[in-house]
Amino acid sequence: MNIFDLYLDKIKELLKELNKEGLIELPESLDGINVDIPPANFKCDMSSNVAMVLSKSNKKSPLIIAEELIKFIKKRDKDIDEISAAKPGFINIKFKPIYWNEFVKEINSNYKEFGINKKNKKKNYLIEFVSANPTGPLHVGHCRGAILGDVITNLLLFNKHKVSKEYYVNDYGNQIINFTKSVFFRIREILNKEKFPIENQDLYPGDYLIDIAKNIIDKNKKLNFDDYEAVSSELTLLAVKESLTLIKGNLKNLGITHDKFVSETDIVKKKEVEKVIQKLTEKNLVFEGKIKAPINEGDKKWVEREQLLFRSTDFGDDKDRALQKSDKSWTYFASDVAYHNNKLDRNFDKLINILGADHAGYIKRITSVVEALSGSKDKITCKVSQLVKLIKDGKPFKMSKRKGDYITIEDLIDEVGKDATRFIMLNRSSDVELDFDFEKVKEKTKDNPLYYVQYCYARISSVFRHVNLDIKNDLNINKYDFNYSDAEIDILKKISEWPKCVEASSLRLEPHRIPIYLYELSSKFHSYWNMGKDDETKRFININKTISDDKLVFLKIISNTIKSGMNIVGVNTPEKM
Repeated sequence: MNIFDLYLDKIKELLKELNKEGLIELPESLDGINVDIPPANFKCDMSSNVAMVLSKSNKKSPLIIAEELIKFIKKRDKDIDEISAAKPGFINIKFKPIYWNEFVKEINSNYKEFGINKKNKKKNYLIEFVSANPTGPLHVGHCRGAILGDVITNLLLFNKHKVSKEYYVNDYGNQIINFTKSVFFRIREILNKEKFPIENQDLYPGDYLIDIAKNIIDKNKKLNFDDYEAVSSELTLLAVKESLTLIKGNLKNLGITHDKFVSETDIVKKKEVEKVIQKLTEKNLVFEGKIKAPINEGDKKWVEREQLLFRSTDFGDDKDRALQKSDKSWTYFASDVAYHNNKLDRNFDKLINILGADHAGYIKRITSVVEALSGSKDKITCKVSQLVKLIKDGKPFKMSKRKGDYITIEDLIDEVGKDATRFIMLNRSSDVELDFDFEKVKEKTKDNPLYYVQYCYARISSVFRHVNLDIKNDLNINKYDFNYSDAEIDILKKISEWPKCVEASSLRLEPHRIPIYLYELSSKFHSYWNMGKDDETKRFININKTISDDKLVFLKIISNTIKSGMNIVGVNTPEKM
């Protein structure tokens, strides 16, 4: 039940009737009209801009139109307690307490559907996220993007879209050659006591390679590791497989799984790069040309040469992009173009890419090529996951020297747990840097948003236990002649905003709105709960050790909303804390 959408429909219906009667002129479209959550200073339940939208077509000021519409709305809606106009032309509506009875009844009866956006056409999405090089365990920099992609998926699934989660495995190129060599030297170190060439800057020094090397040795007894060249091809496959097993384990511990892993090597070997180059050539979007030196490259270092380029400037990019290296091998961009063509060939309605902060500059070239291949500007959306700064005792913190020069996801989970990692990583918009303060994450105060939300659910659960009810079960209540107080209605108003929160989060791919909303709802609940400390009449369990139906339903819809939101975030709701 989205009360804002329902009232928007009422207003549009009224406008059409008034137009038929010749009382008002309508613009070509009513799409600009909205009924929304009012600013806090408006002191009402909902607010509409309808008068401002009608101003031009009726050649009247928005305030005059608002006053005229108020008369018609008031006559039609007996649930309205107060209705008024506010500058520059908003119509503000406050409902009678009885209105909230029907609201409570409806969402208690249909809580599994509450919040789902039913007005938008259902789509088939492909979301690619993480896609870290398969050269070792995932670090904190990957963690935020992984959670972002997973929760966006949960949001879309909640709204009944189809979603496929994909990981693009960059198992082709120099980084994989260097990774394979690193594993080879670790194997030689184990088998022959040969010193690992730590001085070689191209190699991966992390101790995690020792475990990968041991696993390969144990599983491949007949494989000879005397000659790198002879074993490199097979070793690459084995090393990448072991690394992906490690990565999948990291993600599983975060509560994340992917539906499909797509290999860059497979893309190249299947000649998909040549296929897409031919497609772009037929569109006259590929040519032989030269690229000017990047700003950060000195003139002496940069050698201009003829090379195969994609006309990405035709689609708003700042320069055309290279498809081939000097040795005629394909660039990383070329194989990425082929991969996105592969995505498009699978007929998804919408592509979503989650990129790390270091790939922000990559967005324009990939959106350009998707537009070139699909003919649509809206076929792909890219979201950037900005950097995470780990803070402990007010200082930048590094937890594990043993595993190399970065902090792994496992380190983070070991320190604060999965729930805290997911919730806090999501608690701020992904396009700004995030400070992850270990001390605050562990606090049992309102300064720790995860604790505050979980504690809200646990408090409500304690009431249900007291009256021998399971909070997870449905409440079968038929009589809804409740009389909610102003404080309770304030919480109900916040619950009514849940569908708007879900809608905005889903349409804008901004899942940070969910934990922020849950914290705000929990704050209102805790404030109300604390009223009972000084006033027995405001306690949920009365002096007779019982609870009334109105209070029980009130608590139930709060808990259902909290549970729904936490499921989207992928975080537990403990019944005891």
